[in-house]
Amino acid sequence: MIKFIKKIWRLFCQLMFKPATRIGLGVLVSGGFIAGVLAWQGLEVGLQATNTEEFCIGCHTMRDNVYPELQQTVHWRNRTGVRAMCSDCHVPHNFTDKIARKMQASREVWAHLIGEIGTREKFLDHRVVLAQREWARFQANGSKECKVCHDYQSMDFSKMRITSQIPMLQAAANNQSCLDCHQGIAHQLPSVKSLHNPDFDALVASAKALNVHEDKPYYAVLTQTLYADPELTQEIGSIEMATAVTAKDQQGNAQAVELNLWRKDKGHGRVLYGDFAKNIVSATLTTDVSRDADMVTVLQNKEDDMTGLTWQEVSVTAWMPAGGLVQQLEPMWAVARSNYNTSCSVCHRQPQEDHFDSNTWPGLFNGMVGFTSLDDATSKLVLKYLQSHASDTKS
Repeated sequence: MIKFIKKIWRLFCQLMFKPATRIGLGVLVSGGFIAGVLAWQGLEVGLQATNTEEFCIGCHTMRDNVYPELQQTVHWRNRTGVRAMCSDCHVPHNFTDKIARKMQASREVWAHLIGEIGTREKFLDHRVVLAQREWARFQANGSKECKVCHDYQSMDFSKMRITSQIPMLQAAANNQSCLDCHQGIAHQLPSVKSLHNPDFDALVASAKALNVHEDKPYYAVLTQTLYADPELTQEIGSIEMATAVTAKDQQGNAQAVELNLWRKDKGHGRVLYGDFAKNIVSATLTTDVSRDADMVTVLQNKEDDMTGLTWQEVSVTAWMPAGGLVQQLEPMWAVARSNYNTSCSVCHRQPQEDHFDSNTWPGLFNGMVGFTSLDDATSKLVLKYLQSHASDTKS
């Protein structure tokens, strides 16, 4: 056996280092050319096979989750009968980027093999991460895959609805990435409510380090639960971020606060607002507590001339976890202003804060926030910032 191995090794060395004495140069060149052609053809066959729709939905993760979503969109069925396959959007069309994308896909194959997204629940939990990777890729290459079919230079803007012409003309002038405005065009958008906004970290840190003094004004740094007792066992509602309070007694890890807010004298009056006749939500009470005279003190009644509704100014004293108050609103408004300017100007120029009044902003904002990637906490803060700087509240 050892002699046989030595013989093979000797022959290999002769072929490698002294090929001309054993094999003609023409044979070597021809053999190398044929081997190269076969290797290239094998690579092309492999790339084509892994670009087919059958390959993409070969695993149950894609077949059971994103594929049914695609079948409900215009990219699957439309008046022209042109269908986009998975690879049309998710695989670059030029060779170099295609190879790089295939190498990156090994990470996704590994995630599938270890079951990282093996169930519907796991997929939905991980979906926002997967979506953000694709959004970042489309942002980096200017949605190059989209523009293979949807080229700005070939668009007839006059045939678009007037509401679409202005943003599309602006996007074409800037050669904007399609995914800036058209996220969720082929698949459902991931839930971003549970995402963590790092901009809040400094606010929370300052709240935890703050020494709170009784009878001084403060603001809630985040949405927090309100309790009836210092042991924090009896929930009575919640307080929204940036809501003004007056600090009261503190016992251990519990902080008592007094809220002077307004509510509509209609129904249970659970929702408390920051100012008279302005729908700036500041706190919410449970149904049984909202009409409990021992918990809620009515200070005055006032009729809104615009709507004819009677509003009540009320005072509520409640407990909340300590370390959730800040002295100044401006650091919170800075976070809100930054997110408003960056997230709400992608598709079109965002309106000035005082362009609408405080009661108009909620409907407009809630109708558009779904087109952004703002998480739930950031959305609430931005809306409160807009309402607090609206045409009727900016003073």
